[in-house]
Amino acid sequence: MPELLIKTQHLTKTYQMGEVKVHALRGVDLEIHKGEFIAIMGASGSGKTTFMNLLGCLDHPSGGTYWLDGTDVHAISDTELTRIRNQKIGYVFQSFYLLPRTTAMENVELPLLYRNKLNHHQRHELAISAMRKVSIEDRMHHFPNQLSGGQQQRVAIARAIVNEPVFLLADEPTGNLDTRTSLEVMAVFQQLHKEGKTIVLVTHEQDIASYAQRNITFRDGKIVADTTNPNPKDALSDLARLPKLDEEE
Repeated sequence: MPELLIKTQHLTKTYQMGEVKVHALRGVDLEIHKGEFIAIMGASGSGKTTFMNLLGCLDHPSGGTYWLDGTDVHAISDTELTRIRNQKIGYVFQSFYLLPRTTAMENVELPLLYRNKLNHHQRHELAISAMRKVSIEDRMHHFPNQLSGGQQQRVAIARAIVNEPVFLLADEPTGNLDTRTSLEVMAVFQQLHKEGKTIVLVTHEQDIASYAQRNITFRDGKIVADTTNPNPKDALSDLARLPKLDEEE
């Protein structure tokens, strides 16, 4: 059995909306091991986004415990929590969040600026290595407005992996992309998974979840299904079966 990476126990989150309490999470118990590729699903209001924010240390639970790589992340100082967010978690979002006036290379280098021991050359080399892993190094000097949606997401993924985090947390990473580009992005995630990356991907699309090896479904703040996908679909194969684009398009 691979090493345990994430464990939540009786995790709850309650929001106060005026005089009404909203129970977004109602005691979530979950274990994720290193090297897993997991898709978290659920309708709007199911609790999946709240759970994602807690996994990403972007919010605090109302109750329960969350261990990440052996650390109780909500029993540590804010300084240590910032270090964990920067070095242990790689974030990929639906909207890319690239800085518009900086090149792709500079966007990928951003997380490295917090590592004071790295000089400019070292940051440069690490950024190039991350961009090579997602096949976007040929666009390193382009600005975001010179890149397609799929290329921007590749840059965002490179930025997420440049610090070699213990896991990637992807929030609807194909939500703004067409079918072909979505498959290209999923092929990147599957390749990273083959290289040993742990990936937690939040999606509302069953088709996207079918590329992961494990599917977890939320409803009303609880996990209602946790199933293994023994034969995940292969994004590269599905991409090859798509009709070829007209060369004029």
